Amino acid sequence: MSPTDLEKLIESIAAELWSRMHAGGIPARSDSSWIDDRISQECTAECRGDCSVKAHKILDCGADRISTCSGMSCIDQGIAHVIDHTLLKPDATEDQIRRLCEEARTFQFASVCINPNWVKLCARLLKDSCVKVATVVGFPLGATLPSVKTYEAKQAICLGADEVDMVMNVGALKSRQYTLVEEDIAGVVDVCHRYGAITKVIIETFLLNDEEKIKACTLAKAAGADFVKTSTGFSGGGATAKDIELMRRVVGPDIGIKASGGVRTFEDARQMVEAGATRIGASASVKIVEGSRHSPELKIQG
Repeated sequence: MSPTDLEKLIESIAAELWSRMHAGGIPARSDSSWIDDRISQECTAECRGDCSVKAHKILDCGADRISTCSGMSCIDQGIAHVIDHTLLKPDATEDQIRRLCEEARTFQFASVCINPNWVKLCARLLKDSCVKVATVVGFPLGATLPSVKTYEAKQAICLGADEVDMVMNVGALKSRQYTLVEEDIAGVVDVCHRYGAITKVIIETFLLNDEEKIKACTLAKAAGADFVKTSTGFSGGGATAKDIELMRRVVGPDIGIKASGGVRTFEDARQMVEAGATRIGASASVKIVEGSRHSPELKIQG
């Protein structure tokens, strides 16, 4: 393409964008005061110096990056980007799921993690964002048949899931039925990888001794899992730094580790990351990132 042709193409694109901006109701002004006009209609004047509503409205108006001085307190985006914002309660309502997605957009969490029946809704709400949709299969006991888990995984991916957190067959592991455990995991991994999703294997650390934790991680790695994950949060206990360190030693540097269950503060999250976690599962995600405002930035592995 000649320089003249390139200039004509650029002019054509610019004209089209200008036309669409007018059609979308964005005023043709050279200054940015129209942003303040739009925000002021919804401003509650209760920002306390950290108004995520204003930031979100500016992004909605077309910005892809925001620079702030004293207007917004700093949060650790490193920790936000590794949190799976989670709501797996059986009585979760649609309004709560919608709020979960809105919070995930605002804070740019890694994903929302929800039950399979909400996958389609979340995929629609988050389709133009960087937030992934994660769901669970064989949840929360892990005792369903391997064929059922693979079916669940495929259906969830077809509805829009990007990530699948499957529960390992804990009883089979404790019975030393290692072939069954590995094949159970491998079936879900195969489906996920075939359709471009990633797999996290929940080993339910609270129910295992150290020898069993090592074996569970070894089998998950052998089956091709992308992550090993501590807990469902439904069987007691939760993530501990000691378990994360053990899991990291077993799987090495190339597999993700998700700390889930009982991670409620920034300091909890810090301990997990420093122990080797690369993903955090939490329902208290907003509290965690807000707790990072006056803390040194975390260095996330991987």
